[in-house]
Amino acid sequence: MTLGLVLALAAGTYAMRLAGPLLRDRFRVSEHGRRLLSTAALTLLAAFVAVSACYESGSFAGWPRLAGVLVGGVLAWRGAPFVVVVIAAAGFTAALRALL
Repeated sequence: MTLGLVLALAAGTYAMRLAGPLLRDRFRVSEHGRRLLSTAALTLLAAFVAVSACYESGSFAGWPRLAGVLVGGVLAWRGAPFVVVVIAAAGFTAALRALL
């Protein structure tokens, strides 16, 4: 049962990734449409980050997590290497949890 579900998800993922290159020449998206899709993707990502940072199991996750995500976001925005972003965010969160 589990193997079947994993294979079905793998096939669906592969089909979605394959659809882009195969359908690229069949559809034309205007420049306005491209900007709109880009903005929509960033909006969905920001909403996901906000919800993941603020809530865990239906309740508020706490200020340390929110502050750690904020530190990681600022470092990523400033162009810090991924490893630095992750370690700084985790370290800041852990330090705040230890203090509180």
